[in-house]
Amino acid sequence: MTLDNKLGIKVSSELAREEEKITKKKALKLYMEEVLCDKKPGTVDTLKYIHQFLFEDIYEFAGKIRDVNMAKGNFRFAPLVYLDVALNNIENMPQSSFEEIVEKYVEMNIAHPFREGNGRSMRIWLDHIFKEELGQVVDWSRVDKEDYLMAMERSPIKDLEIKEILRQALTNEVNNREVFMKGIDNSYFYEGYYTYKTEEL
Repeated sequence: MTLDNKLGIKVSSELAREEEKITKKKALKLYMEEVLCDKKPGTVDTLKYIHQFLFEDIYEFAGKIRDVNMAKGNFRFAPLVYLDVALNNIENMPQSSFEEIVEKYVEMNIAHPFREGNGRSMRIWLDHIFKEELGQVVDWSRVDKEDYLMAMERSPIKDLEIKEILRQALTNEVNNREVFMKGIDNSYFYEGYYTYKTEEL
C-alpha cells in the first residue's frame, strides 16, 4: 500500500523511485541556490520549510506536522497528544556546542514530526545548524549506514554512540558541492533509496 500522492502512483516501488528522483533534485536546488541562508537554524519552522521544499510535488502533507501516531518496529515516536509541546521544547533547546546540537537532533528524531521523509529532512536541518553555529557540516559519505542506524536506534537511551559517529565525520568544507551531493546520496541510502546519484540528476 502506498501513501496518497500527487503523482497518482499506486505501486510503492514506482513511488519510491519518483520520490527519490524529485526530492534529490530539490535537495540539490536547496544547496545550489542557498535557499536556507535566511532561515533560522534549529527551529521547527525551518525543518517544516525543508520538508515542504523537498516533498511539495509529491505529498499534500509536505511541511505539515503529522496528524497520526507513528511507530517503527517496537519504538513509538512522540504521541500526537504531546507532539506540539515536544516540538516547542526541542526548538528551545540550546545549540551552541556540538553536544547540544546532536542532543537536539536526537530529540527531533524521537518527535518524528512528519508522516514520511523525517530522516532526509532532519539531516539537512542538522547540517544547517552545524553550518551556522559551528562552521562545519557532516560528511555523510563517511558515516556507515549500519553504524548510523544502530546508533540512532539506541540514541533515545544513550547518545554517546551517535555523537562519536557524527563527530568523526565533521568537515569544514561547508561549501563543497561534492561533499553535499555525496552526503545526500548517503542520507537517502540510509532510508533505502539508491537508484539515482545526485550528480547525475
